[in-house]
Amino acid sequence: MVESSETDWVSRFADDVIAEAERRAPGKPIVCASGLSPSGPVHLGNLREVMTPHLVADEIRRRGLECVHLLSWDDYDRFRRVPAGIDPSWAEHVGKPLTSVPAPPGSSHANWAEHFKAPMIEALARLGIEVRGISQTEQYTSGAYREQILLAMRERAKIDAVLARYRTRAGEPAPADEHGYFPYKPYCEMCERDLTTVTAYDDETTELAYTCACGFGETVRLAEHDRGKLVWKVDWPMRWAYEGVVFEPSGVDHHSPGSAWVVGGEIVGEVFGGHQPIGPMYAFVGITGMAKMSSSKGDVPTAADALEIMEAPVLRWLYARRKPSQSFKVAFDQEIHRLYDEWDALGRKVSEERAQPAELAAYNRAVRTASGPLPATPHPVPYRTLASVADITTGHAGQTLRILRDLDGVESLDAARPRLDRAQHWAAVHLPPDQRTHIRETPDHELLDSLGPDEREALRLLAEGLDDWSLDGLTTLVYGVPKLQAGLAADAPATPELKAAQRAFFVLVYRLLVGRDTGPRLPTLLMAVGADRVRKLVGS
Repeated sequence: MVESSETDWVSRFADDVIAEAERRAPGKPIVCASGLSPSGPVHLGNLREVMTPHLVADEIRRRGLECVHLLSWDDYDRFRRVPAGIDPSWAEHVGKPLTSVPAPPGSSHANWAEHFKAPMIEALARLGIEVRGISQTEQYTSGAYREQILLAMRERAKIDAVLARYRTRAGEPAPADEHGYFPYKPYCEMCERDLTTVTAYDDETTELAYTCACGFGETVRLAEHDRGKLVWKVDWPMRWAYEGVVFEPSGVDHHSPGSAWVVGGEIVGEVFGGHQPIGPMYAFVGITGMAKMSSSKGDVPTAADALEIMEAPVLRWLYARRKPSQSFKVAFDQEIHRLYDEWDALGRKVSEERAQPAELAAYNRAVRTASGPLPATPHPVPYRTLASVADITTGHAGQTLRILRDLDGVESLDAARPRLDRAQHWAAVHLPPDQRTHIRETPDHELLDSLGPDEREALRLLAEGLDDWSLDGLTTLVYGVPKLQAGLAADAPATPELKAAQRAFFVLVYRLLVGRDTGPRLPTLLMAVGADRVRKLVGS
């Protein structure tokens, strides 16, 4: 449990949220909130929208206070465009609510929104993120917001005045609408799309008339009408007041003048009598080797994708160790090996009680929640080693166990899971084809015949030294052969000349074993190939 409120950003926000909740609604459960649109894949940038309030809500729960984390699914938003890779015929659904659009071809889900919600809901469960999901389709179509909608329509002049203040600052002209401003947008009863224009509204009878671009038009009683929604800049502050939200972060794009966050901060009090949440702005999350993420393009890494190649605590740690205002990247390339090296080093510091308070706080938030610990790997072999073994064995269970037993004393593959499974998936999916390892079946006689006496001597020393069959022993051996040939002691410091000799020796061994100049770490490769086969391939 993190006790000090000064150790990290999560504790500091928790302090502020608890104090603010006590001021607003003493004794009631504290409400944190997130909002996601299932318009496409919910990517790792969107995950920050959920992870930030989760960490704060979880800290509040760790302190013994009741806290609910609401996740609003904006599934009543309009379908804006057909993503790349989807049948162009889906364009006929543009303008409909996401829950009224058929799921992508081949999906087992009921509609477009459910198709993209499902993998995120599963990923959140694996990450230990407890939320109370809210479907905005259900909220609007059930009439839950009826009184709020009627209030917004009565106060439409006040809302328009707030919006006008920002239009004036930005130098934008007021929208040309001969019928006036209305904060409610009906979905057409005939075509189901939001290509509608409100032409009249009566506050006393709540009669609302609209026409649609499809040619349909009708008059409805808004006090009974449940096929429409408030426009976004009014919808968001309405929900803050309706749900009593105390903490909700938002992306950089929401903090420009005239944005929904800024405008909503005025509308929530002036119209709905509520308060704007404490809301940190969170920065961009990137992917190593990829451009900025966009759900509309359809091909973006999601939380589910990340959990295929890394354990849940590691993914949590990436978000916990950085303040929301700090950007960072999630590694899908070989940078993930360095990330795991950092994670394992932190684990050693924690176990040896050498971690700094902020490091310890981030680690504790990664490995457990207020509800308990997340699944951990009993015997965590270094990720880069597991990836190399997976590459060399192409996932063969028997070979993998033999190597891991020799390498690190692993007695069963289950002891190395789930980390082993993640590294195997990374090697199978993300390791570039030109970097995959294929061990030679037969010696390269042409290369062997071309070697000079020094190179032959180096290979002889290598073959003779394979008796020390441990990772440390093989590491000492491969670095020591060039030292021995140069007449140096085993612990001699590296010099430019020695490093050059070692590189040349490594290249020779790689070429004889795998037919190229580079490969997995040489000691790991030797152990994977086996002593007898190594001797055969190096000509001994």
